[in-house]
Amino acid sequence: MKIVWIFLLVTFLLVQVALAQEKNSREGNSNATWTTDENKPLGFSGRKTGIKGMDPSSPDWAKEEMKRLEESGDFIPVEDRWRIGFPNWDRVPGADADLPFERGRALNPYRQNVLKGDYPIIGRDKFLALKLVSETFLSAQRIPLPSLISAERPDAREFFGRSKLFAFSQTFKAGVDFYQGANSFKPIDFRIHALLAFNINYAHTEERGVLRIDPREGNTRRDSHVILQELYGEYRLGDTPRVFPFLRGRGSRGGHSPFYDTTSFRAGIQTFNSDFRGFIYNDTNLGARLFGNFASNRYQFNFAFFHQLEKDTNSGLNTFNFRNQQVYIANIYRQDTFKKGYTVSVSYHHNRDNSKPFNDRNGFPVRPAVFGFAVPHSVRTHYIGLTTDGHFGERLPWIFGKIGGGLNLSTAFYQVFGEDTFNGLAGRKIDVNAQLAAAELSVDRDWLRLRTSFFYTSGDGNPTDGTGRGFDSILDDNNFAGGRFSFLNNTGIPFLNTTTFLTTPASLIPALRPSKVHGQANHVNPGLFLAGGGMDADLTQKVRIISNVNLIRFMRTEPLELALFQPNIEKYLGTDYHIGMRYRPYLSENFVIFTGFSAFQPGEGFKSIYTSNCKPKGQLLCGIETGNKILFNLFATIRFTY
Repeated sequence: MKIVWIFLLVTFLLVQVALAQEKNSREGNSNATWTTDENKPLGFSGRKTGIKGMDPSSPDWAKEEMKRLEESGDFIPVEDRWRIGFPNWDRVPGADADLPFERGRALNPYRQNVLKGDYPIIGRDKFLALKLVSETFLSAQRIPLPSLISAERPDAREFFGRSKLFAFSQTFKAGVDFYQGANSFKPIDFRIHALLAFNINYAHTEERGVLRIDPREGNTRRDSHVILQELYGEYRLGDTPRVFPFLRGRGSRGGHSPFYDTTSFRAGIQTFNSDFRGFIYNDTNLGARLFGNFASNRYQFNFAFFHQLEKDTNSGLNTFNFRNQQVYIANIYRQDTFKKGYTVSVSYHHNRDNSKPFNDRNGFPVRPAVFGFAVPHSVRTHYIGLTTDGHFGERLPWIFGKIGGGLNLSTAFYQVFGEDTFNGLAGRKIDVNAQLAAAELSVDRDWLRLRTSFFYTSGDGNPTDGTGRGFDSILDDNNFAGGRFSFLNNTGIPFLNTTTFLTTPASLIPALRPSKVHGQANHVNPGLFLAGGGMDADLTQKVRIISNVNLIRFMRTEPLELALFQPNIEKYLGTDYHIGMRYRPYLSENFVIFTGFSAFQPGEGFKSIYTSNCKPKGQLLCGIETGNKILFNLFATIRFTY
């Protein structure tokens, strides 16, 4: 907590200094002259930070040339090229609406501002960028919630009880980014970054024992968490040809790159997404990363290592506790492959999860999974992947000429192999051999994008044979087949009890894990095939509509039958419908509203799982209230960024 208070104090002092500088900059700015020293820059620039006179490191010929220009009388020396002044000029005196420009202010993020890195704060090349974020999330859901031994209703007989859930989450973030460089003119030499996050959340259900393991604590939960979510340092090692001499290409002399190909190193708590769509690893965690580019930025590469921190259960933010899991990642991207504008990536991931037994913040045991045999175990797997993303030309072949636009194609294929020392559902050690494949094709026509998506993960047809053929990720957070607007991708569906989920939020994979952030990868699962279609419509510059329909089925049902002791479970899971809107009232990403509605029509496979075999009254099945209901999720996210 001391670190948190120090961080808040430093941020407060920086803002106070900036406001004081703004007050001083307003004084004495009424004379409409063109003298640079007397006029102020258009943005909120703070005090001048340029070096008096020529930079001492400049060569002699540059100093002589500058001296000659000054003596000619045709040039005015400027100490700080970032803060060139503009006079107060009204094209029509007395008409306030006829000003050719508007000056920035300290609290205005839409104009140039020293607080967001538009002007150097020290010298000529050291910048400070402050970031303030408010993100509000609301969700009202209907999902199958278990009615346990202490049901909310005394006369409840259904294994699954009343299914409504309401969730609210408010996250405030404050970040500081201090770096040396020349902004867009050259790569950053070094960077120090910190981001403080504070979350408060609330949840309410109609059943007890869902939000907390102790039913005496009721069906409402309030919680909060504060943490330094990001904290890292970054240093530019130099031009890539100098760091890796074997990557020297044409034009490189003495290891210097004429194209600013550079290599950097970053260490600390940082965000990293290992592929285009976030299928395998997309997280903010503690690690070290070597990254850069070469061949005139045609190739980009990453070598990363992460020592995973435990997550806070209810907010999803980090904690300062280790979970004894290491992740190794290497990937390379090649632009303009096959066609200009099409990028191909090859990647390798290694998951070494030796996590110890753990109960989450709400008291539920999540590691090892209370599913089959609850035995502590290790997962050691290797992922080899090929992914692509981009577009092919501006026009489609003649057969699609009436549609117009260009073809966008995004694909992914992953093969995972390794071992799980003891899988709870299989009841033994297993070798892993599983696959993931995905493809999304889309066509742009003016304001409309039409798309179709296919997603496949292999399933395990023989759970007890010693080979796990069900695909599972390390820690995915994908944007595919509708992304967070999709019901399946945005909602965790409980399976059997509150410690095991059929699917977890931000994942399409039916992994049968107790928790994505706490649990371990499970490679004995049913797998999934999804086929869908939808569109993105930019109705105005402010409003975008996103809609999609996905048909979903299990690849294999044997793991479900083993877990439920129930034969003949159908494969068709159901249909996912969703429609959402992204609204940018000020035509920027500083203020964005996401809202939408998703619904899930259960198929025969879903009904098989959530409807039991007993018949208390004739043909009325236990669970029929859950298995036949259309599930839904009504949600909204409001994000403000300074």
